[in-house]
Amino acid sequence: MGAPIFRGEAGEVLRQASAVVGRPVILWEVSGPNAVVPRATSDPDIATPPPPFDLEALRRWNVPIPVGSRWVATQGSAGAAWVVAPVRSQPPAPPPDGRERRNRERLALELAGLALGLIDGRDSAALVAATQRDDPLRDLAGLPAMIAHEASNPLTAARAGLQLVMESVGRWVDLGADRRLVLLDDLGQVIEDIDRATQFLRAIQDRARGAMVRSERFDVVRVVRSCLTLERRLLRDRGLDVQFTATVDSVYLKGDPNALFDMLVNLVRNAADASAEAQTPVEVLLTQDAQQLELVVRDRGTGIDPRLVAQIFEPGFTTKEFGRGSGMGLAKVRSVAEGMFHGTVRVEAAPRPDSGTTFTVVLPLPPQRGSEPA
Repeated sequence: MGAPIFRGEAGEVLRQASAVVGRPVILWEVSGPNAVVPRATSDPDIATPPPPFDLEALRRWNVPIPVGSRWVATQGSAGAAWVVAPVRSQPPAPPPDGRERRNRERLALELAGLALGLIDGRDSAALVAATQRDDPLRDLAGLPAMIAHEASNPLTAARAGLQLVMESVGRWVDLGADRRLVLLDDLGQVIEDIDRATQFLRAIQDRARGAMVRSERFDVVRVVRSCLTLERRLLRDRGLDVQFTATVDSVYLKGDPNALFDMLVNLVRNAADASAEAQTPVEVLLTQDAQQLELVVRDRGTGIDPRLVAQIFEPGFTTKEFGRGSGMGLAKVRSVAEGMFHGTVRVEAAPRPDSGTTFTVVLPLPPQRGSEPA
């Protein structure tokens, strides 16, 4: 793969980190499922190749290691374990209890990884600007942002109108108290739906401007319950129900909560379409097993031909009649599960027709706050 490079701002970052830890600091890049290569080093005159990077050490900590990710690392003194930090554009979350447990070496590498991530982000933005300067499709690239902006305005007006209606209903003494509370609850759900749509449109605007995908720490149980509350109301008119079982009260993931919401919407609506004729409920199960989360969506409907199981996640493939399915829903499910949350999704088609289908999404969990040993 060639010798590690040493130049520019990246080299200076590694040099400063090396001065703090007192040993060479190397920038590694994951080039394959089990392959990692050095990309830069703090020592321009290093005479021998760097020691092999311990990729298994990261796997033992259940850390996602996507191909293309980069890591700043130094080997401990006297052959001790590697000290490693990821290259990222945002600082890590603060310690849950406010007490810093990372040692001096780890903090130095965390800062180096953050500096390299910010350098990459700035260079990438400059490259995008340079390549789009004379791009004849540049105006088309901004079309999603323009549509999102135009759609946000009436949503904002509708939300304000609903709030006024809720205030009027709250003062409506001619209406029974029980009925008034039910009506206010329904209107409140509509406001939540408008807020969710507004957040989605805002995300489209951000991504059209070249911003990174939204990433934050969020409670999976809350997102799932919110999604199923909406879907239950929509499916009620079709005579269908959604049954939800959770064996955990709260559990946290890092990523885009809207992406998880949309993924579950696709799975539930797929199951509802299959269950429409038999009028059987859609079952959703959320469980936590060790360091992973399992989300199961099961129906007792028409089922899937086992010969087609290998194709259902392909973009554009659908078993629905013409005009009813785009073939993109399950492709998006796999993209979110694998691409954003580094998990897996599998399907189990029952051996007999009309006996249902089960989709299982398994997502690795990051360390949960309060679970770390003292």
